[in-house]
Amino acid sequence: MTSSPPVKRFDWSNLGLRVASAAVIGPAALAAAWFGGWPYLVLIAIGVALLAIEWGGMTAPVAPTRVAAVVAAAVLISVFIGYRGDYGWAWGAIGLTAAGAAVVARGVAERPTDAAFGVLYIAPAALCLVWLRQTDQGAWWMMMLFAATWAADIGAFAVGSTLKGPKLWPRFSPNKTWSGFVGGLAAATAVGAIMASLPAFRLNLLAAAFIGFAVGLATMAGDLWESAIKRRFGVKDSGDLIPGHGGLLDRVDGLMFAVVVMAAARLANQWGWH
Repeated sequence: MTSSPPVKRFDWSNLGLRVASAAVIGPAALAAAWFGGWPYLVLIAIGVALLAIEWGGMTAPVAPTRVAAVVAAAVLISVFIGYRGDYGWAWGAIGLTAAGAAVVARGVAERPTDAAFGVLYIAPAALCLVWLRQTDQGAWWMMMLFAATWAADIGAFAVGSTLKGPKLWPRFSPNKTWSGFVGGLAAATAVGAIMASLPAFRLNLLAAAFIGFAVGLATMAGDLWESAIKRRFGVKDSGDLIPGHGGLLDRVDGLMFAVVVMAAARLANQWGWH
């Protein structure tokens, strides 16, 4: 295992740059998710390619291109199959292509299984993003996903920065606190309940609040998971793609866990849980 990097604290000097980057990326993602169709698929495909590049850089710094290419190809196979509506085949393809990625990455990645794990890490989230948007009222479910995820991040940062207190998991993420954790969950739960008040969104208050809570919990779990991964590979950021933020994975780590939970909630909703 690579030695852990120094603790990275929030840099207040680049706050303006972070806000500007978010102001560009956020509306673009919302618009693509709302309108759906091929622009949405293209955005997901671009995101997968960028995440694969960052994964290759972290796990195989000697030859990142090979790992990035095989991870991207493996994930996109599943995404395109799912987009056509063949979700059973799409989920099956994840396992097969992950195994193939490990074979191709032999002798290049720190461990061949790192390439396979990259597929297993990225593909479920990408496939759930495709499926969730294609369901009935998919645009509204996507808006709820983004709103709850962002609320969890903002609430955790605001409350944690204000109240501070005991650390949540100092070994992997020394800056996160229990107060921030509770604040993030409260914010995501509140946003879920607010979504239920929209006349066009068919979901009752209790279910929406519970989904918001679950999405908030998944968001913070995804953030902690990525922190552990970065510690494992000895990097501070997954990349430097987004000014003031780091890599794309640094921005969507929580979303990648949250969309799987949201997709599960949507599936339960289709089965009659309202």
